[in-house]
Amino acid sequence: MSRAAALAGFRVTFSTMLRKPEVIGYPERKTPVFPRFRGRHRLWTHENGLEKCVGCSLCVAACPADCIRVVAEENTPERRVSAGERFAHIYEINMLRCIFCGYCELACPFDAITLEAEYEMSERERHAEIYTKEMLLAPHPKPVPVRAEEPDAE
Repeated sequence: MSRAAALAGFRVTFSTMLRKPEVIGYPERKTPVFPRFRGRHRLWTHENGLEKCVGCSLCVAACPADCIRVVAEENTPERRVSAGERFAHIYEINMLRCIFCGYCELACPFDAITLEAEYEMSERERHAEIYTKEMLLAPHPKPVPVRAEEPDAE
């Protein structure tokens, strides 16, 4: 290593050592995530209250980690859950296996599942990391801010 390269490295080190540390105050103030960030999954409903998921299992087929489980059931006139013929009676995602690739979101023809900006998903028990349909339909209790889109530098 040359002397000039070593001095350049020391200059970078010393200049960062003298800077005041940036403290954001987590968890009261969360770091905004980028708009394309893929975090916690969320199932959606229509405005009239019916679920968007029709139990087609395309998300299951698209998932490379095999972490989604869907059991479909038929809608009846007495029990109407979704707009289609069927609905997802059981919809579970094993978050310990999920790789947050977003393929389930891309495969869904009804936009029933999306990956949101929330990243706080730690639990103390393994069984709590299997998200049920009720957990996925509910909004996350701790929302995370999303950064504003930056214009492309051209």
